[in-house]
Amino acid sequence: MSISYPDPTSRSAELSRRARNVYPGGTTRGQTYYKPYPIYVARADGCRVTDVDGVERIDFLNNYTVQLFGHSHPDIVAAVQHQAARGMCFTMPSELDIELAEMILGRAATFDHLRFTNTGTEAVMHAVKGARAYTGKPKIAKCEGVYHGAYDYAEVSLDSDPQHWGQDEPRAVGHTHGVPEGVTSDTVILPFNDVAASRRILDGHAGELAGVLFDAVPSRCGGIPASADYVKMLKSFTRANDAVLILDEVVTWRLDHGGAQTLYGIEPDMTTLGKVIGGGMPIGAVAGREEVMRVYDSSQGKAMCSHSGTFAGNPVSMAAGIAAMKLLTPEAIQRLNQLGERARAGIREAFRLAEIDGQVTGEGSLILMHFSTEALGNYRATWRAHTERRAEMLEDLFRRLLNRGVLFSTWGLGCLSTAMGEGEVDHLAEAVLASLKEMKEENGKAMAS
Repeated sequence: MSISYPDPTSRSAELSRRARNVYPGGTTRGQTYYKPYPIYVARADGCRVTDVDGVERIDFLNNYTVQLFGHSHPDIVAAVQHQAARGMCFTMPSELDIELAEMILGRAATFDHLRFTNTGTEAVMHAVKGARAYTGKPKIAKCEGVYHGAYDYAEVSLDSDPQHWGQDEPRAVGHTHGVPEGVTSDTVILPFNDVAASRRILDGHAGELAGVLFDAVPSRCGGIPASADYVKMLKSFTRANDAVLILDEVVTWRLDHGGAQTLYGIEPDMTTLGKVIGGGMPIGAVAGREEVMRVYDSSQGKAMCSHSGTFAGNPVSMAAGIAAMKLLTPEAIQRLNQLGERARAGIREAFRLAEIDGQVTGEGSLILMHFSTEALGNYRATWRAHTERRAEMLEDLFRRLLNRGVLFSTWGLGCLSTAMGEGEVDHLAEAVLASLKEMKEENGKAMAS
C-alpha cells in the first residue's frame, strides 16, 4: 500500500494549521502530536481507522492500549446508546456502577472494595492520597522512569537523564517546570528490578513511606516484567513497614483475566485501573483490601480521605464497562496474547532479515520496538536504547509505517485488539520489514548491524 504522508495539501494538514490557532502547540492532547502534523481521524471500526482524507490504516495503537476490543464494537455501542437515551449523568448513583464494580471485584483475590474515578491518572492520585491517609506517613516510592499518569508525585523522575541520575541512588527530579521541592522531597526513587539497591533505599526511608507505587511491566523500562524476586522484595518491605503496595494496572489489566497480579502472582494492597475497563469511555478505579479502602468511607462522618468527582461512576461509562467486561473472557485474552507472540516473532524476523540492530519486547498483547540490542529491563538501559539518533529512527519508522497502512506510536509502542487476526498481525511484520529495508537503503551503513 502506498500512502502519501506528509502531504501539505491534505485535509489533516489543513486541520493542523487550523488547530494552531486555538491550541498551544496545535493540540489539546500532547501525545497526539507528531511532526510535521498529526493525522486526523474521521471514523473507526474494528481494528481500522479512517482519516479525514479517506485513508484507512490498521490501528496498532488503540488510543494507547484503551481499545482492547477494537473500535465501535457492536455490544459496547449498543450499551452506550441505550444508556445515553436514558440519561448521561446524574447526581444520584445508579445500579450500573454497582454491577460494574461487582464484575471487576470478582476478577482478583486482592479486591474487596472499589471506587471509580474518571481516568487512570485520577486513580493513581487517589490511591496515593489513600495510602497516606491509611498510614499517616508522607512519602511515596516509585521506580525511575515509570509512567503513572499526570500527577506531580507520580511523574517524578519520569524522564530523568544522566546528568540527574545521581551516584548512590536515583535522584528525585520533577517532570515539569515549577514542581515544588516538597513534591520531590516526598518521592523516593527506586531502580527498577534492582533488588538489593531498591531494598537499601526503601529501608533508608522506611519510617516515612506511606506506600510503593509499582508497575509490573513498565514500558519505559523496556517492557520487561519485574522479576519474581523484585516483587517479593516489595511485598516483604511493605508488609514489614506498614506501607501500602499500590499496583498500577491501568495498562497491564489487559494481560490476564485478573490483570498482571493474577498472571504474576502479585498481592497488592491497592490497585489502580483504567483504559480497558471502560470499553472506550473515560474511566478509572481504585480497588483494594477492605482495611485500606475504608479510608474513603464517608458513611460514618468525614472520610479519612475525601474522594468524589462529578463524573465518577457516570452511567454511560458504566454501561460501556459492563459490556467490555462481558467481552473480557479468559479465552479472548488467551487468543490475543497468542497473537501478540506472533506479532513480536514477526517483527524480530523483520529486524533479522533487514540486518538491522533491534529487538522487540513486551508481554501479552503489548509490543515495544527498540533500535538497540542492549539487554533491557530497567530505565537507564532503555534510555540508552532510545538516544536521540535511535529515537529519530523510531519516528522515521513510524512515518514509513503510516504509508504502509499501519498506525503505531512514534516511540515504538504498539498493542493489539480482539478485532485483529493473523492477517493484520502478519501485515504489521511485513510493513516493518519493508520499512526497515527502505530505511537501510536510504541511510546506508549507519543502519546496518
